[in-house]
Amino acid sequence: MAEEEKHHHHHLFHHKKEGEEENIVDEAAAHKYEKEEKHHKHLEKVGELGAAAAGAYALHEKHEAKKDPEHAHRHKIEEEIGASLAVGSGGFALHEHHEKKDAKKEEEKAEGKHHHHLF
Repeated sequence: MAEEEKHHHHHLFHHKKEGEEENIVDEAAAHKYEKEEKHHKHLEKVGELGAAAAGAYALHEKHEAKKDPEHAHRHKIEEEIGASLAVGSGGFALHEHHEKKDAKKEEEKAEGKHHHHLF
């Protein structure tokens, strides 16, 4: 018996145990959702930056309307456009925030972390 233990070979390929193939699939799914979560997080930040930039532009145009009364009407229109873009970008950021949360829930589900809410 001692000789049999000495001649134990390490193989490059191992035999799969029951359920091991399923774990590989779950890990791939979890990685997919992790990547999706990261993607939505990035787009959420883009939306936030867009909202901030558009809001700053709207404030700039509001200032220009006061400073340049001859073209005040044009500046007020551009201020409204900037404000609308800020609201739209904020909505996009909120949408991506919810998409990110959904991807995180799917990742946790794929990893087997289930949250059972009682209420």
